Amino acid sequence: MKKTSFLLLSFLLICFSLIAQQSAKDKEASQIHTKPKLVVGIVVDQMRHDYLNRFWDRYGDDGFKRMISNGYIMKNAHYNYVPTYTAPGHSSVYTGTSPRFHGIISNNWYDKTIDESVYCAGDDEVHPIGTDSDAGKMSPHRLLATTVTDQNRIATQFRGKTIGVALKDRGAIMPAGHSANGAYWFRGKDEGNFITSSYYMDELPAWAKKFNDSRKIDEYLKTWETLYPIDTYVESGEDLNDFEQGFKGKKTATFPYDIKKLSKETGKYDLIYSTPFGNNITTDFALAAIDGEELGQDDVTDFLTVSYSSPDYIGHNFGVNSKEVQDNYLRLDQDIARLLKELDKKVGEGNYTVFLTADHAAVNVPSYLKSKNVKAGYFSSGDLRKELDSLVEKKFGDAKLIANMSNRQIFFNYDLLEEKDIKAQELAETLQHFLVNYPKVAQAYTRSGIESSSYTGLIANKVKNGFNPKRSGDVVYELEPALISYSSKGSTHGSAYRYDTHIPMIFFGQGINNGQSTKEAEIIDIAPTISALLGIAFPNASYGKVLSEVID
Repeated sequence: MKKTSFLLLSFLLICFSLIAQQSAKDKEASQIHTKPKLVVGIVVDQMRHDYLNRFWDRYGDDGFKRMISNGYIMKNAHYNYVPTYTAPGHSSVYTGTSPRFHGIISNNWYDKTIDESVYCAGDDEVHPIGTDSDAGKMSPHRLLATTVTDQNRIATQFRGKTIGVALKDRGAIMPAGHSANGAYWFRGKDEGNFITSSYYMDELPAWAKKFNDSRKIDEYLKTWETLYPIDTYVESGEDLNDFEQGFKGKKTATFPYDIKKLSKETGKYDLIYSTPFGNNITTDFALAAIDGEELGQDDVTDFLTVSYSSPDYIGHNFGVNSKEVQDNYLRLDQDIARLLKELDKKVGEGNYTVFLTADHAAVNVPSYLKSKNVKAGYFSSGDLRKELDSLVEKKFGDAKLIANMSNRQIFFNYDLLEEKDIKAQELAETLQHFLVNYPKVAQAYTRSGIESSSYTGLIANKVKNGFNPKRSGDVVYELEPALISYSSKGSTHGSAYRYDTHIPMIFFGQGINNGQSTKEAEIIDIAPTISALLGIAFPNASYGKVLSEVID
């Protein structure tokens, strides 16, 4: 009898074990198809990857460290094209492709079809909402490809919402894509409001009006002091130096900065852009959008895109090695922590997914590098243009054969070429030969060479990926490392070199593995990875790869 009972008990235990195993398998299978209620894409404007390492010991536990410790970081992530600017950067993150296909080749570029410069988001066919200024005449109409945010809207039969938020219009518009429910950007001057355009809506929603009417922005017209004692900021250079621009109305670029007082010199709210308080107000508005649009409150995935624009303004003004940049990132870390804490509360920990990256990095101030005997310097595009005009006038009889020179690209006047019976290829090869022998120019490429893919190498591949046949020029050149066309004070970006291409790439939250990798990743890999996580179609021009280690 005892033996029978023992056998029966053993049988039952085996059955229960098999049932438990099957239940676990069923649960795992269901989790594979579980989607986050909300995806939050964060782009930090002008963030170098090494800011994570450089300031690591000063960060709190709930911002960058939380995302990295509990998420997945690609430590060797880069942009795969030039120029590394804001608009193409944001576009590439969300389309999963490069300017070659999405068409946003710069922030501004020469449009040869109309013989004038155009702005990436400028649109005279729409009218401003929330302002009377032309700052509201913006849309994504020049973006040629779909975004992951578009694809999520399509996949959910447009039930999943998309909201874009940034201080810069291009930082809100490009990530939100073509089909967004709303994209909002900041209007400074004497207004201090978040605005939009008629591309998205006829009037601001009640929650956005309420936010603007609260005058929350006025709380940030205050003194910018360092978050911690300035003498503890040993990870950055001296506060008083010769390599920073500073603010109009203050003799030295040194802490503290009385923003309310200084704002009278710069158009009141415009100064907010160039302080960490711009990050604060961006976070405030993003949280208001989560509440106002009820993002992440049902089982249909919503998308919130947040771009922190102020780090770019601060970096341009003060430079990579400044205490102002360090203080900005220590404060931004607190904003990231605040955003994650509110997502835990409003959407639920484990119910949302976040990725964080940057639209480009930045070069250290060349005049600072030179002072330390590091090879660096400056380049005059104006002087080059004069010499090119002289060359073309002498050899071809008319300097006007060069219609425009911008973004290190040279555009030809094709009507004049035809009139004078001059071959474009002959002119291109003449300029290429001149450029490769010109001081401080590293490489030069012709349209025919780029389109035929006859060029290879690190820089050449990035030039090809950034070259859009309809919108780009006829000759493209790149400078030697650490050479910029910019002021001798402050930092900039735009090149094919690692200091401009190496950016953070962090994934966190639902469906994300825990770990890190030094395998090289490209910025165009983010959109397909998030698409795979959501189980939706990839953006239509995407050629990035799924980072399987992140989500498998």
